[in-house]
Amino acid sequence: MTVGLTSTFRASRRAIPIMVAQGGGAIVNTSSTAAFNAEPHVGPYSVAKAGISQLTRAIAVEYAGKGVRCNAVCPGVIRTPLIDGAPLDVNFMASIPMNRLGTPEEIANVVLFLASDLASYMTGAIVVADGGRTI
Repeated sequence: MTVGLTSTFRASRRAIPIMVAQGGGAIVNTSSTAAFNAEPHVGPYSVAKAGISQLTRAIAVEYAGKGVRCNAVCPGVIRTPLIDGAPLDVNFMASIPMNRLGTPEEIANVVLFLASDLASYMTGAIVVADGGRTI
């Protein structure tokens, strides 16, 4: 919980006064699709990510009038070195409508969009990027 949720809370608590003083800013938190579904052996992780999603909404509501936007991205399974060696169950891959894992660059593009002025009317959004798995 300290790494998964408390660190996000503390970082926001430090950044928000600076953003308010400068007239606004954008926070993009990293949650996960694990925030939506309980699965065996990842309970604490799921709880922390659900907390980040709710923290995102709370910050959005509290600071929107002060020019601070807060959104979150919820990646699904992303092809990283951690995943590259792991065997992926055929049923798991079949559960992703796009039939592939995402890439770090694809998640970075979502974060870039949420942090940019292109998302200037978005706050409190929880954006899922998981190839359609949680539909």
